[in-house]
Amino acid sequence: MAESKEEVDVLVQRVVKDISSAFKRHPNIDEIGLIQCPEARYNRSPIVLVENKLGVESWCVKFLLPYVHNKLLLYRQRKHWLDREALVDITCTLLLLNPDFTTAWNVRKELLQCGALNPERDLYLSKLALTKFPKSPETWIHRRWVLQHILDQFSSVAQMTEQPVESEHPDAERTLLLSNHLNRLIHQEMKVCSDAACRYPSNYNAWSHRIWVLQHMAKGNIKVFHDELSSVHPWVSMHVSDHSGFHYCQFLLKELITEFSQSSSSASTIFGSSQHWTSTVPSSSHLANGGMYTTYGTSGRRISIPAVMAERAS
Repeated sequence: MAESKEEVDVLVQRVVKDISSAFKRHPNIDEIGLIQCPEARYNRSPIVLVENKLGVESWCVKFLLPYVHNKLLLYRQRKHWLDREALVDITCTLLLLNPDFTTAWNVRKELLQCGALNPERDLYLSKLALTKFPKSPETWIHRRWVLQHILDQFSSVAQMTEQPVESEHPDAERTLLLSNHLNRLIHQEMKVCSDAACRYPSNYNAWSHRIWVLQHMAKGNIKVFHDELSSVHPWVSMHVSDHSGFHYCQFLLKELITEFSQSSSSASTIFGSSQHWTSTVPSSSHLANGGMYTTYGTSGRRISIPAVMAERAS
C-alpha cells in the first residue's frame, strides 16, 4: 500500500482517472457503492464495474477523499489552477464519495453556466449520488437548481419561436420537441424520487423534491397529477408507516380538487346558467357530504374524489 505523499498522489490521480474512464466506457452506470475491503489485496485498480454497477474499494477512500477535497479547496482559494476537464473529474469523484460538499456542487454550477458541462450529465451524476446517499439534501437542492436552469432555457427557446406566421410549422415542431423533453424530464424525476424513497424510509427530501417538480414543471397538467395519484397508490399500500408518502398523496388530492373546482367554475361562467350545472357542480354542502364528482379527460369519465380518497385509505 502507498505510504509516502508522492505515492499517495500517484495512487489517487490514477483512481480519479479510472473513475472518469469508467463513465466514458460505460455511460449506462446506474448505481454506485462501496466495496468493503480494509486493505489493498491485489495490485489492481480499486474501481470495480460489474453490470453497470460501479464500486469503490473502501481502503482507498481514506486517501482519495482528502486528496480531491484539498485540490478543490486550493482551486477555490486561487492557490492551485485546474482546467475545466480536471474540475469535472475531481468534482465528480468528490461528490460520489461526499455529495453534501456544497462547494463541489457550486463549482459544477459555474461549469454548467459557462457551457463546460451538460445539464443532463449533471442530473445523471446527482442521480448516481442518490443511489448511495438517497437523503442527501445538497444533492436534491442542486438537482432542483439544474432543473430550473433547464426550464429557463426552455423559456428562452419558446420566446425565440415567436416569429411571423410563415415559420409556423418549424415553430410547432420545436414546441413539440420541448414538450416531449419536458415530459421525459418529469418522468425521470418521478423515477429518481421513487428509487430514493425505496432506499431510505420516510425520505422527506425525496418527496419534497417530487412536489417541487409537479409545482414547477407540471402546473395545470391534470393528467400528470392524476397519473401520479394512480402510480403512487401501490407504493403507499406497501409502505403504510411512511408518512411522507401519504403527505404526497394528500398534496395530489388537494391539487386535483382545486383544478376540478376551477374548471367547474370556469364552465359555469361560460355557459351563464348556474341551474344548468346544479347536477354536475356540487354545492359546498354537497362537498361536505362527500358528493364531489367531476369529469376528466375527453372520454367524459366521471371521477369521485371521495371514492378516490377512500380507496387510497383502504
